[in-house]
Amino acid sequence: MSPAPFVSKRSPIFKDIPDEKWNDWRWQLSNRLNSVEDFEKVLTLTESERKALSTPGLFRVDVTPYFVSLIDPNDPNDPIRKQIIPTAGEIDVFTGMMEDSLAEDRHSPVPGLVHRYPDRVLMLVTTQCASYCRYCTRARIVGDPNQTFSRSEFDAQIEYLKNTPQVRDVLLSGGDPLTLAPKLLEDLLTRLREIPHIEIIRIGSRVPVFMPMRVTTELTDMLQRFHPLWMNIHVNHPNEITQELADAADKLTRAGIPLGNQSVLLAGVNDCVHIQRDLVQKLVRIRVRPYYLYQCDLVEGAGHFRTPVAKGIEIIEGLRGHTSGFAVPTYVVDAPGGGGKIPVMPNYHISSSDHKIVLRNYEGYITTYEEPLDYQVHDPKNCKYCQNKRGEPGQSGVSGLLDGEEMFIKPANFDLLHNRGGGQHRLRSDSDKWKPLGIGDGKKE
Repeated sequence: MSPAPFVSKRSPIFKDIPDEKWNDWRWQLSNRLNSVEDFEKVLTLTESERKALSTPGLFRVDVTPYFVSLIDPNDPNDPIRKQIIPTAGEIDVFTGMMEDSLAEDRHSPVPGLVHRYPDRVLMLVTTQCASYCRYCTRARIVGDPNQTFSRSEFDAQIEYLKNTPQVRDVLLSGGDPLTLAPKLLEDLLTRLREIPHIEIIRIGSRVPVFMPMRVTTELTDMLQRFHPLWMNIHVNHPNEITQELADAADKLTRAGIPLGNQSVLLAGVNDCVHIQRDLVQKLVRIRVRPYYLYQCDLVEGAGHFRTPVAKGIEIIEGLRGHTSGFAVPTYVVDAPGGGGKIPVMPNYHISSSDHKIVLRNYEGYITTYEEPLDYQVHDPKNCKYCQNKRGEPGQSGVSGLLDGEEMFIKPANFDLLHNRGGGQHRLRSDSDKWKPLGIGDGKKE
């Protein structure tokens, strides 16, 4: 027997809207709620919400009629309400708060392009969204029509990609790419597909969640012309998974677009293992694989959403082994200052010796795994395949140490500091004595 179907919801204030309008994404965009007066037609605002909505200069507020209909109007702590209606907590400052906590602008060679990792880039194509998450990591530009990207900036992005052959994967984000004019989105995808070394195109979008009626046959027919194309959506709570989202996901997957989900760990919204387990199980029912669970960034206005990192580890502890492996996301801290995503998880590796490791499972069952005593070490320096697959120099990090590229990673000015003001002398001369022997080398060449 099939599982129970997901439900559809429409707030009573929209009950007289004809279906043809309600299901038109352009109508949804044109009728978003954004003021005290708008929201009071749907629910009773708290004093904290009223204060925030009346505060000049606050991060943009706009919510589609569809998404606001998912809120329980009688619950001031409704998890969807907390995500899209501001509270006075956004005004508070907190230790570590930053405008650009991920240092994206520092890693941007041309406007709107972030090249943080060796073989992939983030391409910001718009500053507009269907609705605005209150914990947005790009609140410094998102929602501001004056910050949107021009045709000349798109040209600069494309030109950079043409001249950077190590880039094989481009992620379109913003803002939300699916809010772009359809012809503009199609043009960008066409230009990307004309670059031979770009293998994968990805789209990061919350439009299927905020406004699932945007996922039309016309859209999916266009997107599937640009395969291999992947999409990550953004669902934080099981209440966001409706029949409309299930239908949108079905259209996208039938068009051959693999779907993943990126959640943010949010205090008072989804900081509970039982909520997270229900979320990931409902996601896989609609063929969306949980991909990342993000620790909330140190971004201005999001302090009241933050949890201890230990809460995320606790959640992974309650998912791994307790549900299907492909339903367990990777919990990451996107490193402040631009270090990228750092995975964090419970300690399953308890101890090890030179020939044995000790592991434990989700139940606390402890076992040993016997390591091979006659393993022949693979030497990438003598492997033709490996030589052809080496990445961009200078960014291999710890993997490069294991690969034998270097023996150490030193802080900036490390050698200068330990020079202690001394000059060059015969014992400090540059020579091969600082260079380690390679794997299998018995002597210097």
